[in-house]
Amino acid sequence: MGNNCVKLKKSKAEIAPCEFVKDSPVVVLYGSPTVPLTSYIRFALHHKTVSVRMVSAETPVLGRDTLVLQCGSDTVSGSRETLMRYIESRFPRPPLVVSRGGDWDGTTPLIVTATRLQHRSMTWHIERMVRWAEDLAARGGRGAVDPRVGSPRMEVKKFARSYGQLLELMLEHAQMEERTVFAILEKADRGLSKAANEEHARDLPIMNGIKEDIKSIGVLDSGTPAYQEALSSVSTRLKSLQEHCKQHFEAEERDLLPLMEAAELSKAQDERVLEQCWDAMQGTHSHLFRFFVEGLPPHDAMTYLGLIIRCSDQDRAAAILRLVIE
Repeated sequence: MGNNCVKLKKSKAEIAPCEFVKDSPVVVLYGSPTVPLTSYIRFALHHKTVSVRMVSAETPVLGRDTLVLQCGSDTVSGSRETLMRYIESRFPRPPLVVSRGGDWDGTTPLIVTATRLQHRSMTWHIERMVRWAEDLAARGGRGAVDPRVGSPRMEVKKFARSYGQLLELMLEHAQMEERTVFAILEKADRGLSKAANEEHARDLPIMNGIKEDIKSIGVLDSGTPAYQEALSSVSTRLKSLQEHCKQHFEAEERDLLPLMEAAELSKAQDERVLEQCWDAMQGTHSHLFRFFVEGLPPHDAMTYLGLIIRCSDQDRAAAILRLVIE
């Protein structure tokens, strides 16, 4: 190979976050820790429960965007698909790449896949908030069994913060839909997205009202009748929001999103609309991306990360993906 050898240097990312399991295989990654593909592969290996060592490598042959994976006597490099085929074959559980069909059928517009996955994440987080609110109301001001949750007041602050994150995600998602999906459908046939737009407007006061109700709980004395009543009210309102969102997401996925295929976007238009999605989601995806991904099962998360890798601004894609592995 002459002088084109790999020069290694230490990196803060030398040891990647992962679940270390006794006697688990060790995977060594050679490449730049700052490119999107590296974060994508590290995320996949994290869910395969293997030990991962990231070694920053500089070589004229590899180039900045090339990643080399080494496991035992195996050495693999190439495209994202090549690396994932090896990972899925070498570490089959849990499966992370879904066979073609549904969101992977090759004909579904990219923005439709992104929208469906955002629905799934928000649905999971809403269900989590409902369960948490029910538990708070059932305890009526008593502390949680796990002392790490803190005092009742500390727990309510955590509850408020989590709901605030969900609210920010939902509002930005709604704006994204209005600027991309709804705008395209309105251009094709005026009035197609009228009902969905009205539902966005209807749910906004409900979502903001819940936020204010949670704030009011934080200043009440735990265990008092007023505290208990406020918790019960928040629990009821969250259940109502959950039902509204369920119906809204189902209606969009049944009645609106399939029409995006009828819009017959060209490949370039498809990619451009996905870019507009990332522009609209810039706020939450710059600081709440880990929160968002928590709401997706691993195979859905991999699909979403695969969409982000398509971003024309690779620095932005890399910054977003690093949030889930650092």
